[in-house]
Amino acid sequence: MGSAFQPASSLSRLPLLALCLLTVGAYAGVKAPGGLAQTSSQTTPVRPGNLSSTTLSLEGANQLRAEAEAAIGRQDYATAEAKLKTARETLNQISVYYQDLAQMFVGVDTAIHRAHREQALQAAQLRDEVSYQLALVYRAKNQPDLAVPLLMEILRSQQPSRELGQKAYQQLFELGFVSAPYTARPVPSPTPQPQ
Repeated sequence: MGSAFQPASSLSRLPLLALCLLTVGAYAGVKAPGGLAQTSSQTTPVRPGNLSSTTLSLEGANQLRAEAEAAIGRQDYATAEAKLKTARETLNQISVYYQDLAQMFVGVDTAIHRAHREQALQAAQLRDEVSYQLALVYRAKNQPDLAVPLLMEILRSQQPSRELGQKAYQQLFELGFVSAPYTARPVPSPTPQPQ
């Protein structure tokens, strides 16, 4: 009776073998492809890749957002919806990844912790802005049932005390989901202290 286990072909193991060789070479001071020296004595970290040209970056998400805005200008709401949904998912992922990175550096490196926390907040802010645009697209398509959950997410994230939270609440009011309008109270300016 034959075994249920089938060994992987030698071709499918090549990428793993190449990765192992590069890792071993890095510890031995061997140069990796592209001429990047991989020695443990390096003092300046080498940044081999650049994600800014991919969708898994703030730049990539902003590009999707710009494409969605162009589609909205043409009243091509189907394209706008697809682009905004992709941008929203990407920005949410980026925010979560940076939050995770920030948590890993709590008590380890304060500067790295703060930098990743700021990046997480920036991605979350952009995600909420994209969510708001997507909610408006759903309103334009006469699909308020899809707009309301997005507006609620924005309110949870932004709170009614912030401008985007207030705009989301206003949309809920205009849709008839809430019955009471909200007028933001002005934030009192600090009184000057005598010197």
